[in-house]
Amino acid sequence: MTAAPADLLIDRPAVTDGASLWRLAKESKTLDLNSSYSYLLWCRDFAATSAVARDADGEPVGFVTGYVRPDDPRTLLVWQVAVDPAYRGHGIAAALLDGLTARLAEELAITGIETTITPGNTASERLFTSFAARHGADVTREVLFQAGLFPDGPHDPEVLYRIGPLAPTTAH
Repeated sequence: MTAAPADLLIDRPAVTDGASLWRLAKESKTLDLNSSYSYLLWCRDFAATSAVARDADGEPVGFVTGYVRPDDPRTLLVWQVAVDPAYRGHGIAAALLDGLTARLAEELAITGIETTITPGNTASERLFTSFAARHGADVTREVLFQAGLFPDGPHDPEVLYRIGPLAPTTAH
């Protein structure tokens, strides 16, 4: 993996980024694609707990969407991570995840993250286990949703990854 481009800007998404996030999710070919409307809402209602990577022209080339768990306000649930195919292999997903969690550790005192990953999604497994290693955090895994719970046809189970506690240096 090579370093993220030096001119990469990581910031909060704006509503005007919704269409780009939808496109990036669609082009990922691994994420469950939500409606375009949901990405617009996400950029409006969860911008504070999400991040977007922009190229030198300000165009989104990657994103992480997440929210703070209502019943566990020290935990960030990471919903989706995607990077434009032309920008993969440069550490952008890791930079997004590191930047978002550092910001939320500072602003909201989060101490852990959760995400779900379908079995066989090795890119996501590597992203989150390497995140845990970089931050000195433990990883636990358990099936959160069995395949049979999904009403819209065949779906792999969703495995919940819990990562934490995050090292105190994450907050500074």
